[in-house]
Formats: sequence, C-alpha cells, structure tokens
Amino acid sequence: MAESVSFSGIVQMDENTHYNKVEDVVGSHVEDAVTFWAQSINRNKDIMKISCSLSEVCPHANSVFGTLDPKKIYGGLFSEDKCWYRCKVLKIISDVKCLVRYIDYGNTEILKRSDIVEIPLDLQFSSVAKKYRLWGLQIPSGQEVTQFDQGRTFLGSLIFEKEIKMRIKATYQDGTVIAQAEYGSVDIGEEVAKKGFAEKCKLTSSTNISEEKKSDPGPLVLRNLKSPIPLWGHRSNQSAFSRPKGRLSGKLALDLKNENVTGNHMTFPKENLAVGDFNLGSNVSLAKIKQDQKLIEENEKLKTEKEVLLERYTALELKVEQTAQELQQEKATMMDLTKHLESTLKTHVGTRMKNLAAKVELLKEIRRVNISVRFGNDLSNAIQVLEEDCFTTPASLNELELIWAEYSLAQEKIQTCQNMNEGTVLIAKRNEVQQKLYVAVEAFILEVDELPLTKRLKTLQDLSASLEAVYGQAKGTDSEEILQKFYDWKCNKREEFTNVRSETEVSLQHLTAWFQSTLKAFDLSVEESLTEDTIDNIDEILEKTESSVCKELEISLIEQGAADKEIISNTYSQVLQKIRSEERLIASVQSKYKDSVEFKKQITEYLNKSLNVDHLLSIKKTLKSLKARLRWKLVEKNNLEESDDHDEAEIEKIKQEVTQLRSSVFQEIYHEQEEYEKLNSLVQKWFPELPLLHPEIGLLKYMNSGGLLTMSLERDLLDAEPMKELSSKRPLVCSEVDGQIILLKGYSVDVDTEARVIQRAAAYHRAWREAKKESGLLPLMFLFLCKSDPMAYLMVPYYPRANLSAVQASMPLTSQEVLKVMKGVAQGLHTLHKADIIHGSLHQNNVFALNREQGIVGDFDFTKSVSQRASVNMMVGDLSLLSPELKMGKPASPSSDLYAYGCLLLWLSVQNQEFETNEEGIPKVDQFHLDDNVRSLLCSLIYCRGSVTAEQVVSAECFVLPKETSSPNSEEDTEYSQKKEEEELKVESSD
Repeated sequence: MAESVSFSGIVQMDENTHYNKVEDVVGSHVEDAVTFWAQSINRNKDIMKISCSLSEVCPHANSVFGTLDPKKIYGGLFSEDKCWYRCKVLKIISDVKCLVRYIDYGNTEILKRSDIVEIPLDLQFSSVAKKYRLWGLQIPSGQEVTQFDQGRTFLGSLIFEKEIKMRIKATYQDGTVIAQAEYGSVDIGEEVAKKGFAEKCKLTSSTNISEEKKSDPGPLVLRNLKSPIPLWGHRSNQSAFSRPKGRLSGKLALDLKNENVTGNHMTFPKENLAVGDFNLGSNVSLAKIKQDQKLIEENEKLKTEKEVLLERYTALELKVEQTAQELQQEKATMMDLTKHLESTLKTHVGTRMKNLAAKVELLKEIRRVNISVRFGNDLSNAIQVLEEDCFTTPASLNELELIWAEYSLAQEKIQTCQNMNEGTVLIAKRNEVQQKLYVAVEAFILEVDELPLTKRLKTLQDLSASLEAVYGQAKGTDSEEILQKFYDWKCNKREEFTNVRSETEVSLQHLTAWFQSTLKAFDLSVEESLTEDTIDNIDEILEKTESSVCKELEISLIEQGAADKEIISNTYSQVLQKIRSEERLIASVQSKYKDSVEFKKQITEYLNKSLNVDHLLSIKKTLKSLKARLRWKLVEKNNLEESDDHDEAEIEKIKQEVTQLRSSVFQEIYHEQEEYEKLNSLVQKWFPELPLLHPEIGLLKYMNSGGLLTMSLERDLLDAEPMKELSSKRPLVCSEVDGQIILLKGYSVDVDTEARVIQRAAAYHRAWREAKKESGLLPLMFLFLCKSDPMAYLMVPYYPRANLSAVQASMPLTSQEVLKVMKGVAQGLHTLHKADIIHGSLHQNNVFALNREQGIVGDFDFTKSVSQRASVNMMVGDLSLLSPELKMGKPASPSSDLYAYGCLLLWLSVQNQEFETNEEGIPKVDQFHLDDNVRSLLCSLIYCRGSVTAEQVVSAECFVLPKETSSPNSEEDTEYSQKKEEEELKVESSD
C-alpha cells in the first residue's frame, strides 16, 4: 500500500520533487466544478483486497459506541448497495447519526451508529482515493446553485470512472493535490472554464506562498464536508488574511481567495455557505458559521422527520385501503347473513321443534340403553356378589395341611433311610401319621362335598369375563381405600345424574302442559281465549326444555374425565384381584380335594395289606427262563453251523426259534419296564420304603437312571454285527429289535465312571422323555452293563446314512429341506438347554436328517464331561465348529452350542462355496447371497453370541415355512427315489 504523505505546514510548489509528475487515475467522486476525488490505477488490486477483507470482517465486528475518533478508520455500511467500505467520521450529528467520508472513494453519507463498526489494525492505513483540484481554476463568486450543480455534473461527465492523467502542480497540507487534468488530448480544466462553471485565477510564486504560510504556521483547518473549493490567487494585502478567533471544530481546508486591488473580499453565495464552503479571507463571522452549521443540522433532522412522516403516511394509506376492503367484505357478509336470517325466520319455529323432538328421541334411546358402565353399576354388582357369597377356607383344610406336612416329612425320612432297622421304626411312625391323615382327609372330603365350589367358580369366571369384556386389561393396584372412594364417587355421580334427569322431566311436563292449555286458543268452537302472557311464555319454556335435554344428553354422552376413569379403573382392578384371589383359593381347595381323594383311594387299597413285588419277580423269573432257552438255542445253532454235515432246514428252523425267543425276551423286558414304572410311581407318591424293603429287585437303580437302565439285557443275547466303518472310537454293533435296526454303543467303564455314565445318560433320557418325538433328540432305548467285562452298553435307533455328512455327500439338502431339518435341530438344543445340559460336540456326524425333513440331535459320549467334549476341534469343510470363547479356554455354554449350530446352518446354506474367515476364525456371512431372514439369524448366532437362545432360534422368521402350493419336480423326485432305494438295498445287504 502507498505510504501517507506528511506536511510540514507549507504548500509544495515547483521546488517539490513531485512537481509535474504524471499520475494515471480514475475519477470516483465529484464535489464541485473544480474539486473531485480519484483513485490511482495502480491501486486497483488494493481496492479488491480491501473489499474482500471488509466483507469477511465487518458483518461479525462490534458496532461503535462512545466517543468516535476522527483520525481513526472504521467500516461503514453504504446505504445504496449495502456493502462495507472504509470511512472516517467527519461530524457527529446526533447520538445515533454521524457524517462519514468513504476514504477510498471520497463520497460522504450520514450513517447510523449501528452501521459503523470497528475494523482491525491491518486495515488502518491511508486512503486509496485522493482529493484533486483543477490547476489555476476557482469557483466564480456569486455563482447560482443551479449553475453550481451543473458544473459539478459536467465535471463528473468528464472524469467519473474514466482514466485521466493528472500533472501534479502542488499539494495542500490536508492532502488536496493541485493538478492539471487531461483526458486524452482534452484539458479538463479548460473545458470547465469554457463552459463558465469555473474561472481562472492568478498564480503566485512559490516564494510568496511560502512566506504567506510562514506567517500562519498553524494547521489550515477549514474543510468542506461535501464540496470544498480551494481557491488559488495572489493576496496583495497580507493583513487581509487573518485567522478567526476561537477554535473551530474540525480541520479547515486552505482556501486562498483571489482578492481585488481595493482589498474587498470575495463573498460566497448562501447556498455555498450552507454546505460549509468557507473562506478565511472573507468577512463572514464565526457566529454566522456556527449558525449555518446549525441550519445544516436542522435541515438533516427535518429531512429525517420528513422521511419518517412519509413512511407513516404510506402505512396509514395502506391501512385505510385494507380497512376499506375488510369493511366491504363485512358488508357483503352481513348482507348474506341478513338474507339467511330472513329465510330462516320463516321456518324457525318448525326447525326448533323438530330439533327438540330429535333430541328427546335420542334421550329416550339413551335411557333405554344400560348406562351402568358409566356410573359403575356393574362394578357395584360385582362387589355385592363378592361380598355376599364369598368363599372362605374350609375349617378342616388347616388341620389337613398340618397333618399332610407331617406325613410328607415322614415319607422323606423313609426315602433317605438306608438302614433296615431304622427304616422299620420310621415306617411305623409314618403309618401312625397315615392313619391320622386318613381321618383328616375323610373329614375334609365330607366338608368340601357340601360346598358349591363348582357353582361359585362358574359365577366368578362369568363375572370376570363380563368385566374384562368391558374394561379390558387391569393394572396392578391394591388398596382397601379404593372401594370406599368408589362408593363416594358413585353416590355423588348418581345424585348429580338424578337431579339432571328430574329437571329434564319437569321441563318436558311444563312443555306438554303448555300445549294442552293452548289447544283452546286454536279451537274455533271454544269461546274462551288465553291471555297474552300464556302465549308469550312459550319461548321461556322451550329455552328451558332445550337446556335440560341438552344437559342430560351431555352427561350421558360426554366422555368421562381422567379422574372418573381413574376411579373406575382402580375399582375394576381391585374387584378383579378379589375375583382372582377367590378363584385361586377355590382351585387350591379343589387340588387338595383331588389329592385327598387319590390318597384315600390308594391308602384304602394298600392300607390293610402289605405291598409285594411278586408280579415283578414273576416277570424276572420268566425272563431268566427265556434267556436260558435262548442261549441253548444259540449254542445249538452254532454247533449245527460248524458241523460238516449240517442240515440247512434244521438250521433255518432253529434260527426262527431264536428270533421268536429273542422277541419274547424283549417283550418281557418291556413288561418288566412297565412294572418298574408302576412301582416307581408308588414310591414317589405313597411308599418310599419299597427300595429299602426289596433291594433285590433293583428299583433304586431303575429310578436313578430315569428308567433307562435294565438289568435283564445282555450283550450276547443280541444277533449283533460289528460296524467297523463307524467304530473308530468305541465298539459299535448293529442289530435288530422288533423290526427296528439299532446300534449298540459300548463304553469302557470302571467303578467311578459307571455312575457318571448312568447319571449323564439318565439326564439326557429325562430331557427326551418330557416331549419324546417333539424333543428333537435321538432317543435312548436301553442302558445295560456287561456282567463279564467292564463295559456299559447304550442302545439307540440306527438311521443309516442319515447324518448331515452322508446326506450332503450323496444328495445335498435343498434350501427348504435345510430349514426344516435345522428347525428340528434347534428344538433339540432347546430341549437340552432347558434341562441344563450342554451338548458340547455338535457336528455334522451326530446331527440326523430323517427323511430329509426332520432334524434331530444325536447323543454324545457319556463318559466325557462337557469340557472334554467341547475340547475336540471339529471341522466342517474348512470351517471350525469351535467357538472363539472355547478357543480362548473359556467353559462351554449354550452359546458355544449355538455357534456350532450357526456354522452348520451356514455350511448347509452355501453348499460347496469357500469360506472366508477373519483373524479369529469366524466366517464372514456377508460374502454369500442368502435369504435376508437366514442372514439375520446367522449373524445373531455367529457374531452376537449370548444374545440369542435356542428357544428364540426355533421361533426365527426363516423357520416359518410357507405352505407348498406347487408340486415338486418329477425328475428330481425320481432321482431321489432311485438313490434312496439303492441306499436301502445296500443297508439290507450289509445287514
């Protein structure tokens, strides 16, 4: 940026180093015919930078307040284009307005303080525009205002926004540059002079001017705010130039006047003085200057007031126009309303009577309808039913429960007793208590038989059903104060409603009486006439009748308030709780009654006779005989087969006998199991002493194994064939029992592991027995121990080539088949997890797809614990079924079972596609094109472990299979049937 020029109090003329220097400028503002502002062409980029900086800084800058510094540069918002420019404050006009000059352009404007803001230091530098004065010209004295404005306009047409050359002749102390202006070949000063807008003045030597300046070294402070007109001329009388007394506010620009020889001073017209164009050499007094300045301020103030008044006038005109339009609309509306009223009045009486009749008809209908719900009549009736026939606990029940508790304790002691002598004493005590209990049971049964339990329960059920149909779900509140609050509320509502209804009936009676009394007035045959008061009274009667009817309708139809609803809801909840409590009491008495009847029946049967196990012993004896015969037949068959001259017919006959004997053995084993189950039931309910009294029957072992263990089955009684292809870990043999192919799994056991195997197998068997076919588990048929070897054998059904590994190797499951199979597998895991059993070794070889549509979970190695089973890293393809937490050494959990399940489901869903896994070995599901529901389930199983259970998996969206509407492909069915027949033939041949 250009540096600002400082002056030493003199005018620089020919001696100045800048004399006759040429500058290229562009005119930006004209003050009068000889004075203007211009910007150097070289400063064009500076102007752009200043503009950009101001547009960023000023909108966020603080507005000025307090005393403004005339030397400081501010940012001002120009009123015409609403852009920000640098400015200086020339004069403070009022508390809210200031006169400013835009220093980079030269123009002035009165701004509000709110439009003047502080700018940073990096924008506090000298102005871009300079003030120029045409060389050797001055404004003629006495110039009219019109000519003054024409001269300013003419100069503006020559220099505004035009590139002109300025030959510098001198510079005033205030920075005004005296120069010769040229536009091309045109001398602008000469053109202005030719038009008569300015006149030439005589030039003095620089020496004389310097001397003049020395005589007055102070700052030349007269400055025109809008149109300063400095005059160059020779003053013959130095004494004529004198400084005014006092101190002027602001800087006055140097204004050298051209004086005549007589010493008379040139005077300026009033118009020029009004804008502050003062001459130090004139005879204008300081008071006159101040007066003119005051006139300027008053003029600006009047101008502002005028603008405000004009705005108010415009607003009032607009408001008057709007009011006239609204008045016109109101007038039109009133006209329409008047016409409507005129037409309505003709039918007013008929319409009013018709409306009243309709309301009365509606009121009749409402009165016919039961409004008991609104006032809680149904709840009142329910409370009355509960209080009148309330069922109470039978007197004999308390005594019965005390004796029954004593009896149960005696039974538990017998059950845990292992000493025969101690058991005999406990049984004797139990029998005494049993006799007492029998008497108490009889008394309880007799008392309950007299009670109308069924009828009362039916009443309560009907009552709760009717209330629930009206009020819906009840919220849990319990307080005796609720019922009292309900009674108070009901009384108040009933009283209010009764008063309203009475008022309605009285009003209607008055209306009816009026009609009856006015019949004579319209009967021509009756000479008697009614008074005018009676006729006039109809309006009042109608008004009151309509009001009463509407009030009753409002009370009957309006929705209940929040407080009323709260009272009814709380009362309903309290009533429903009382109903449920009484229902539970009745159900408890009925249950105890049922147990009492069962007890009386059983005790009556066994009380006077000792329990025996003769039938079970008889079955065992028969079994022993059948097994002996079977062994002889097997030996006989083997001998015949090994002889050289064996008879095939005889061997075949013996084989049939062996098959028949083996079938008989299993039939007796089934009978033995049934008898054990009966005895087990007796032990659990009435006679826990049976295992203690008859240890020889092995009832306790049967009970501990959940009915799975049998002592009557032996390995050599089966016609078993070793399954070498499946016997990699333990001996497996295949056989047939009652037409069903079975597998016999052998486990090496010792004294410790034998009990654990029985315990684990029994837990699995109990879980299966809860739902059996719906359990999703492979059933366990029998568990028996080998007498000669330390082996335990487990008998299970055999499903040849039905495990997932074999199925996928021969003919992979379709997507629909996968969902059917895996839903059954999920059910199997749910059955195990519900029984607190963790499978731990779920893989493709122990999951079976029966008929390609029913999935079941196979059993596991009962000799191993959960952690031992889960430590084996099973693979399906390249995918590990071991969950990340198991790899980290954490214990197995239902979540780890579901992780293996998810991997199997993914393996079945993507068939032979390759798996991509992350650093933890977890497969990436997103790489495959899967059904959205299947993908969602897989993400839950594989990524969000612990957040889903097997029960939730069973109910997953993907397992809701649509009904099959289209027939399956015939070619696929044929191919599948052929393969299935081939597999069955292979199995038969291997058998």
